[in-house]
Formats: sequence, structure tokens, C-alpha cells
Amino acid sequence: MPASKNPAIEDYLKTVYAHTEWQPEPITPSALAGKLGVAPSSVTEMVKKMAAAGLVSHVPYGPLRLTDEGRVRALAVVRRHRLIETWLVHEMGYAWDEVHDEAEVLEHALSDRLLEAIDVRLGRPTRDPHGDAIPAADGSLAVEPFVRLDEAAAGHTGRVLRISDRDPEVLRSLAAAGVAPGIAVAVESADASGERVRIRLAPHGAGGAKAVPAEASPVELTTAAAAEIWVTG
Repeated sequence: MPASKNPAIEDYLKTVYAHTEWQPEPITPSALAGKLGVAPSSVTEMVKKMAAAGLVSHVPYGPLRLTDEGRVRALAVVRRHRLIETWLVHEMGYAWDEVHDEAEVLEHALSDRLLEAIDVRLGRPTRDPHGDAIPAADGSLAVEPFVRLDEAAAGHTGRVLRISDRDPEVLRSLAAAGVAPGIAVAVESADASGERVRIRLAPHGAGGAKAVPAEASPVELTTAAAAEIWVTG
């Protein structure tokens, strides 16, 4: 089985890519082991295989970086994962907090023909249910300036770009509060303790990221929940 079609290597590539998608610091082997839930020794052996295959660059004890070929392979896996999540929500009746684990399994099993059919069926979406960009078949990716909500200054206005799918409970609580990709938000303030962020929301189609009415009902989020949200910069 070619290295690029090895499910374990695909998981490694996707994890290395995802680590730097929303922040600039490269991933270390120890952080990679933690994200994948494997022993550091397992990461060491796999990284050697990936480096030999030309998928990552790495010096001992240093961070990992995808090579050009590694990035191409990673984006292909990311495309599969996010298209499957979108398909499960729009066609199969899944909620957005239920799709991650299913996609983890299916992304290694679907044929390219079926994936293309799903893409066509969905109208070639550019973002998944959590707002993550879906790479095109040629590897191109739509990117917008962004800021994490817990780091946004009071007075910042923007559109919710993405919400991390790491914690299903956070997804459910944000959905209940009306926070979702595409929603316009205005940051009002953070409390003195730094534990909460106060925002106002405007619905989809309300006139863009700047259209947050002054009379809109405020929403209070914990700083931890706000750290799972990215908005346009």
C-alpha cells in the first residue's frame, strides 16, 4: 500500500496540517502524540517513514513541517473528511456535533468516484458544517483573514468563520445560543476576570458582518467557548 494511502499516515498528515491551519506554530512530536493518542515512540517511527517518503521535514526533537508533497496529500484527506461531514449533515440527518467520528472512519473507505459524486450532489460546497474550508479537488483553498473570538478586541465586528469540532458539548451549547458559521457578531466586552466574553449576534442574511443591530440581544460566552470560535478579521 503506498504511503499516501496508508490510513495511519493519512491521519498523521491531516493532524499535522490541522495544527497550523488556524495558528502559525508548527507541531512538535510530543504534541502530535497527544493529539493522536499514541505513544511518543510510535510517533518517532511514523515520522521516520513519512520523512523517508518525502511527506514531512523534521530534525530530531524539532517540530514537524509538511513538504509540498505532504501538504498535497494532507489536503486530499482533509477534503474527504470535510465533504463527508457536510454530506452527513445535509443528506443523512446528522447534527453537526455527531459527524466528526463518523467522518474519521469513512474518509479512508470512500472511493474517489463516490467522493466526487457527493461533491456534485452537495453543489460543490466550500465550507463544512463547522465552517472549515473544504479544499477543492485541485488542492486550492479559500482563506480569509481571521481572529479568534477570545482574542478579539471590544468593538470588533465580523462573521463567524469557523467553530472547532473538538468538543461536541461546546457545539451543542453554541448552537443553543445561536452561534454558528455565517452569523455576524460584535464583541462588546470581556469581564474583568477574563472568564467571559459578551457579544451581540445578527442572523444569516442580515446584511453582512457589520450589520449587528445595537438592539440585538447580547450573548455571554465563557472564554473557553470563545476560544473555539474564529471570526473574520
